[in-house]
Amino acid sequence: MRNRLISMLAAAMLLTATTITPAEAAFVIGGENGWQLSTDGIVDVFSVYQSTSPAPAGADGSKRFTSFLSGSTDQFQNFGVKVGLLPSLIAFNIKAPTVNGVDSNVRVGIYPSIQNKNQDTRFEVNPNIDFREFYYTAKGTYGELLAGRALNLYQAKNILTDMTLLTAGVVPAPGTSTTLGHIGYGYLYTNFGPQIRYTTPDLNGVKVAFSVNEPYKISSDTAKTNTPRLETEISYATVLNGGTTLQAWASGLFETATRSKAAGVARPGEQNQSIGGAAGIEAGFSGVDLMASGYAGEGLGMISAQDGDAFGSSSTDAAGKERTHFGFLVQATYKLTPDIKIGANYGQNRQVESDDDKTKRGVGGSFSPMKKQEAAVGMVTYNFNKFTQFIVEYAYAQNTWHDRATQHSNSVAIGTMFYW
Repeated sequence: MRNRLISMLAAAMLLTATTITPAEAAFVIGGENGWQLSTDGIVDVFSVYQSTSPAPAGADGSKRFTSFLSGSTDQFQNFGVKVGLLPSLIAFNIKAPTVNGVDSNVRVGIYPSIQNKNQDTRFEVNPNIDFREFYYTAKGTYGELLAGRALNLYQAKNILTDMTLLTAGVVPAPGTSTTLGHIGYGYLYTNFGPQIRYTTPDLNGVKVAFSVNEPYKISSDTAKTNTPRLETEISYATVLNGGTTLQAWASGLFETATRSKAAGVARPGEQNQSIGGAAGIEAGFSGVDLMASGYAGEGLGMISAQDGDAFGSSSTDAAGKERTHFGFLVQATYKLTPDIKIGANYGQNRQVESDDDKTKRGVGGSFSPMKKQEAAVGMVTYNFNKFTQFIVEYAYAQNTWHDRATQHSNSVAIGTMFYW
């Protein structure tokens, strides 16, 4: 389906380091009037084991923000059976008759997790169900218009080119619906969001996209989000002589938001802004695939683009000023045979300590923001057939705070994915 070129699933299959490719449409129902209905999807199941060192405490013994590794003050060990970074998926695609050279399509993507809602009790069996995709596209010689809920542009290709997109990557403590891959450990999660997007036609391998998006809160002190979040992406893809594939991309984000005027809020009524850039390059030749990507900006957060304090690590400091953030991911994969692939990657997300952070470090005994989150992953994948894959993976992750406290995690994932 042509509309799948801009969906997360199709991009994942095209760009990640696997040899499995999904069927274009496993089930197609077409009528004489030109309408068509098709479906595609994924079932993924991973058994995961995680062992994490005790969460460090502040000088006064209080708990500090520990990302998703574990908040336990003791050695933490856990085993679970769950989805990987990408949840399972069932999607429905509706194609309308072509009118005046314009192809119109609708996509509805439903992403459920398989694990129980709460690992502590087997009776909480309702999985998380996420309607990540719900949009329509209209494509013609002028380019393509997308309207609805879809993967955002900023850092989208950073995550789509990560080999752990279709595996597990960093395994967090229980309580999340998916694993992390390299989210927070090489790039920021771009998220799926409501948007209106325009993408140019393919111009000799170059495409430019621009979207107007629903704004996010930049920090917990954000009072007004009355201006849109703007995102853009420029990408290039080609096949060189000898079959070498090459793609490169750059993306950007910009948003402003007004701070609260409530008592005790720093910089009351003033503006915060999130501004970020990201880029990457990937090349494939003779079974080898090499990729490097990175990002930098202000007011971005450490886990998801524009955290807004959602994960305990604010995009802004206590003085209400934006923190500086940057990160990178490097990766190499190699096909041992047409069905067996090995891969390894390493990434970091970093946060610069602001002037206010430095003055408050140690005050009250516990204040210290995160400095660095880093992770390395190694994997082996085996394609049993065109629609079934098996994966074995090991991941090491470490968090480091600006006061040099650390926490690390080791995890092993063994799983399978079925595509249609």
